[in-house]
This record gives sequence, C-alpha cells and structure tokens, in this order.
Amino acid sequence: MFRPRAARVVTGSLAVVVALATALLIVLLATTGVEGWSTADLSGIALVGLAIVGFLWRQATVSATPTAEGLRVRNLASTRTVAWGEIVWVRFGEGRPWVQLDLDDGDTLAVMGVQRSDGDRARREAKRLATLVAARQRSGRGD
Repeated sequence: MFRPRAARVVTGSLAVVVALATALLIVLLATTGVEGWSTADLSGIALVGLAIVGFLWRQATVSATPTAEGLRVRNLASTRTVAWGEIVWVRFGEGRPWVQLDLDDGDTLAVMGVQRSDGDRARREAKRLATLVAARQRSGRGD
C-alpha cells in the first residue's frame, strides 16, 4: 500500500484539534449564558466542525492499493481502480506534488498516496510503484 506520511500526520492532528475546538466552543457557548445562541446555532457549529473533520479524514486516508486486478487509487475526491494494463507510465518529475499515472486512453490519474512532501521516501515509493507496474504489465502479457 502506498500512503503519504507527512499528510497523514498533519491532517490527523488537525482533525483532533478541530474536533476538540468545536466541542469546546459549543460547551462554552451553551454554558456561558450568552443569549442569542439557539440549539440550531450550536447544531450548525457542530455540523461545520464535523464537515471539516470529515474533509481532513478523507485527506488523511488517501492511498494507492495494489490488487491482483489493478491499482486502487483513493484520492481526496474520488476512488478509482485502474487495470495494470491501462497504466502506460508512472511520472514523478520535479514540480509534481504527487505521482501521476499516464493511462492508455490518454487520460492521467493523480496518485495522492505518494506525495512530494515525504521527500526521499516519496521518491523511493514512486520507484517502487513504477517497478510494480512494470512487473504486473509483464506478467499480464505472459512475458
């Protein structure tokens, strides 16, 4: 499995901070006796906090998982499985924030599971992914 390290630590920590801050804010607003904060207002604050925590959780769980059929890529907004034979090239050139797959239909797919913010580890993971793709493509063609 390919998962970013730095992004998980940062977003996981932020999710905890946001959850605690939201809970503290709701408790303080509900108990200070300040008028004007209805149950609907406090519920709205809770929903916004929950939405932020959900977004951070999704970011913390981006990954790429090799399976027998292909590579399952879970990014921030979507999850997609691409067959090994569909992957033409694995790119991780300078300036790219994460690995990019070139697909045989001319499309590209970002793999946020390998992020430049992880430095040397990210470069090793990109090479490992490229090697895995090459090996799976050879075995899929009967080489």
